[in-house]
This record gives sequence, structure tokens and C-alpha cells, in this order.
Amino acid sequence: MTGSFWWDTALGSAAALILIWLALIVMLVVVRPRGNLLREALRILPDTLRLIRRLAADPTLPRGVRIRLGLLLIYLASPIDLVPDFLPVIGYADDAIIVTAVLRNVVRHAGIDAVREHWPGTDDGFTALTHLTGLAAN
Repeated sequence: MTGSFWWDTALGSAAALILIWLALIVMLVVVRPRGNLLREALRILPDTLRLIRRLAADPTLPRGVRIRLGLLLIYLASPIDLVPDFLPVIGYADDAIIVTAVLRNVVRHAGIDAVREHWPGTDDGFTALTHLTGLAAN
């Protein structure tokens, strides 16, 4: 009976994970960037990656923020993704959603000024970043 319990638990857990993953895929298809937003996101991508690296290396930021940024860099560099990158559009949407969530967290804990200070791109690029991620550019 014990072996059956563990087998049932493992199958149930696997089924739940697959359902959660499928729900994530559906959500990404629905909220994926369209038209100009996708072009804007691609245009500021190199500056955004440099921003994340600079923020992660800033010793004045809270340690927890730097750890989250470091984990984000590892996730972005990893070949393993929630959604494989070879899938058109939604393959990179999971990365964009995670980057947005982490940057919003950085702003909550370190302020928009820290993000602005480390932004390596143009003012237009920073405006695009705040628009795409929903960051409050006070």
C-alpha cells in the first residue's frame, strides 16, 4: 500500500506541474507583446541586460535585491527555460515577464533612482523600459 501511495502522489504531482505549466503557456500567449511593444523590448534588450548586471554588482543595494538579480542573470543565461526559446514570440515572453517582475521588485526595495542611475542607455530607452515594465518613473 505504501508503494502505491508514493506512486499515486508522484503521478498527481507530475500532473499538477504539467497543468500549471500549460496554464503559464496560455497566459504567455494571451499577454505576449504585440507590434511596437515587441520591437521596443527587443531594442532595449542589450541595455536591460547591462542594467541587471550593473544593479547586481552594486554593493549599495540591499543584499536580497542583489541576490535576486544574480539569480535572474543565471536564469537568463541558462539553456533551461519555463518555455523553450525556440517557440516564436512566447519563447522569450517568459523571460520578459520574469525580468519585469524582478525589476519591479528592485524598484520597490531600492527605488527608481537606483535603476535610473545604472541605466546604460538613452533617456528614450529608459522611458521605454519604464513603459514596458510598468515601473513608476517618478
